[in-house]
Amino acid sequence: MVARKWLTALLLIIAGGSLYYMLTTTKTGLVPQEDMGSINIDVQTPVGTNLDETMKVMEEIDRRISDIPQIKAYSKTAGFGMMSGMGSSSGSFSIRLKDWKERKNEGDDIDSVIDEIYRRTNDITGARIIVFTRGMIPGYGTSNGFEIHVQDQKGGSIEDLKRITFDVITELQQRPEIARATTAFDTRYPQYLVEIDAANALRHGVQPGDILSVLSGYIGGSYSSNINRFSKLYRVMVQASPEFRLDTQALANMFVRNSSGEMTPINQFLKLTKVYGAQSLSRFNLFSSIQVNGTPATGYSSGEAIEAVREVCAEKLPAGYGYEFGGMSREEASSSASTVFIFVVCVVFIYLILCALYESLFIPWAVILSVPFGLAGTFLFARMVGLENNIYLQIGLLMLIGLLAKTAILMTEYATERRRAGLPIVEAVISAAKARLRPILMTSLTMIFGMIPLAFAHGVGANGNITIGVGTIGGMLIGTIALMFVVPVLFVVFQKIEERVMPKREKR
Repeated sequence: MVARKWLTALLLIIAGGSLYYMLTTTKTGLVPQEDMGSINIDVQTPVGTNLDETMKVMEEIDRRISDIPQIKAYSKTAGFGMMSGMGSSSGSFSIRLKDWKERKNEGDDIDSVIDEIYRRTNDITGARIIVFTRGMIPGYGTSNGFEIHVQDQKGGSIEDLKRITFDVITELQQRPEIARATTAFDTRYPQYLVEIDAANALRHGVQPGDILSVLSGYIGGSYSSNINRFSKLYRVMVQASPEFRLDTQALANMFVRNSSGEMTPINQFLKLTKVYGAQSLSRFNLFSSIQVNGTPATGYSSGEAIEAVREVCAEKLPAGYGYEFGGMSREEASSSASTVFIFVVCVVFIYLILCALYESLFIPWAVILSVPFGLAGTFLFARMVGLENNIYLQIGLLMLIGLLAKTAILMTEYATERRRAGLPIVEAVISAAKARLRPILMTSLTMIFGMIPLAFAHGVGANGNITIGVGTIGGMLIGTIALMFVVPVLFVVFQKIEERVMPKREKR
């Protein structure tokens, strides 16, 4: 290799090109989705459906999933959905799967169970059913899929925002990277528009604000005070019993105190109009927005799904409308730019430390240029196993940079000492390669064998452990083999440059 330096240059070009190609084409993600042993089902029946009808749909879902062998227990709740929110047309299931030790066969994994639930409930046309798992990072969204917020940035109508959002959803569902995209937003919920006859109220000595307070307290409930009972503190809430607030006739039995201290029914001050509107309106970054949730298709990563969302939104959103990622998707979309910066800073710090160690500007390059071989090996093994370039793989890369640099230092430091002792450059590096072969192999093999249990992990956290284990093993294996042949040649080249460019310095 020393006699054929062009071969080392060719290998460096191949390693650098391969690293760049695999870095830009490997699937990306934030954190791998783990089998946490739990599944959630969000059920949304047509708007205006009462609680009894919603419960019938949930009982039908219950009947169909009850005999799935991987399910240990589950519960259902009508009136609340994790994605669709509270309301009579919402419902949810919380499913606990059997222990991982009992789910070792093919088809027992959580993705297969989700597919089976979809297969059994696909023909239920009376409800929108979404099966999902919780996000890996608590507090970052409700599901493990992507989350976007379509924004009205020009102050248009909510109907226009709804139409544009549904156009985006329709286009997303045509993309191969997206398995499902949906939103719980709708503007067809039956509602009452409440108008107060302020002039009439003031003539009777009643303030309009008092009418709204009474209406809010009787129907929605209001906080009154606290009470201490049984060594605990309880909140006292005032609200009418359900049977006294079922229809508009109940307003005749809700009273407000006027300026004379008399009680008068509030129905004489109210005008109710039947309208249709949204169940709730939300804002994101101060703009009116509609939340869209989705999941990547099988075989595609969350990074590819995010890129598909960007392309669709750039094509479908007109002027005055925008979008923002939410939850884990927001973190993943914003972390892609910082990853490159982190690796650049890591390499710069290593270079500065090596410059101080060798008191040279050139010898550290013999160490740094050996690192791309190991990084390319990490991505090669990751692609072979089908892993994503996520935060676990990046942690392994940072660790790998340090390990490979340390291994290369074992050889270059010894060669530098031999050169200072008066040996020719080639003889110095050959003696270093012989003397440091055993320590290099011991260091590398210790790390490789130590990572084998992670590469074959199973159960909770298995995907993250596998990502770190496989990536580190691949990087250490290929990186160690490469540096044993490449580092000596690089040392010869940069040592000659060092001696030609920089004059000898006397040690004081």
